[in-house]
Amino acid sequence: MARYTGSVCKFCRREKLKLFLKGDRCFSEKCSVDRRPYPPGEHGQRRTKFSPYGVQLREKQKVKRIYGFLEKQFRITFDRAQRMRGITGENLLLLLERRIDNMVYRMGLARTRREARQLVRHGHFRVNNKKVTIPSFLLKVGDEVQIREKSRKIELFNDALEAVERRGVPPWIELDRKEMKATVSAFPVREDITMPIQEQMIVELYSK
Repeated sequence: MARYTGSVCKFCRREKLKLFLKGDRCFSEKCSVDRRPYPPGEHGQRRTKFSPYGVQLREKQKVKRIYGFLEKQFRITFDRAQRMRGITGENLLLLLERRIDNMVYRMGLARTRREARQLVRHGHFRVNNKKVTIPSFLLKVGDEVQIREKSRKIELFNDALEAVERRGVPPWIELDRKEMKATVSAFPVREDITMPIQEQMIVELYSK
């Protein structure tokens, strides 16, 4: 699958918002948004005024970058949300939250979603005692996610767990830090997503 390999700090600067794409760096003095709070590029410091289409596009780009998606994969997820019952925008966000790579990040076993995605692909996690290597795997209520026994000694997991206190664990996840596992106690709801996202703008953009 195609993936972005360039700098991610410029994404936060482009959106003028901390997207927490660099783990601990986002909480330090080195954070690019704090040091240069204007869009990247030669004309970044100029005043910009977006059209209604531009505002909708920026909202879509922001959500894509928070969850680490490229356009094709994001559109596939949107189409799936559109076929579900309920509000399309909320369905989209909740599908993104239920992915196992996001779950690993929310558990505090990875510093970023990008790192979580790589750890899942490398086979470090099991769902209900079955190995899962597909980052887009959707979790259900009652599913238990845990680190594979042989992987528990990896220092990266302990470091990530120490940092989880900064962002907290969502109420729909029951975390057992000692056993390095978590259970999905309920489906996430819109209120559990605290990032400033206006999902209706994405729906309007794709409806044109």
